[in-house]
Amino acid sequence: MSEVVLYDYWRSSASYRVRIALNLLGIDYQTVPINLLEGAHKTPEYLALNPQGFVPTLVVDGKTLTQSLAIIEYLAETRPECGLLPPDIVDRQKVRALAYAIAMDIHPICNLHVVSHLMSMTDKPDAREEWMKHFISDGLGKLEAMIGEADGAFSFGDAPTMADLCLVPQVYNARRWGVDMTAFRRITDIDARCAELPAFQAAHPGRVKP
Repeated sequence: MSEVVLYDYWRSSASYRVRIALNLLGIDYQTVPINLLEGAHKTPEYLALNPQGFVPTLVVDGKTLTQSLAIIEYLAETRPECGLLPPDIVDRQKVRALAYAIAMDIHPICNLHVVSHLMSMTDKPDAREEWMKHFISDGLGKLEAMIGEADGAFSFGDAPTMADLCLVPQVYNARRWGVDMTAFRRITDIDARCAELPAFQAAHPGRVKP
């Protein structure tokens, strides 16, 4: 079996998702840190690997994969026994909708390069915090409604899916930026259950920070 290598930034939500997935699947991997604050993602060597200059990049099964959800869906489809995506097509759509609501609607607006551009356009000292709180709170409110009062310990059912791999890093970011989580009861309950699982614990930024 070829070596599995994760090009990773410890605080990246997208990298965090993939770390959880690899841990849940029991896949041993080597980490190559890519320090975004130092511009390591903009070097010619890294851009040759990932032309977008984003993290994560995963080398697995002899292939080089980019985009966190595309990586997770590849792992789910090549290892269907893992349960990251349900077997039923309608259930898979529901899980994807929850995951995409975070990864495509909340995360991009609050990404490092977006907020850095925002700060170049204003002298307001608290603009970054206001931006983060507004868009994360708005997005989590909609996600809370999507999850609703459905049965199950996790976002969809009684085992973690791709939706939870996206939810946990987003909650981490929400707390980091001081978002009031009081209204998001289902989300905080799910996050607490995930925090009890070794795969999530091992992927936490506090555990992998260089």
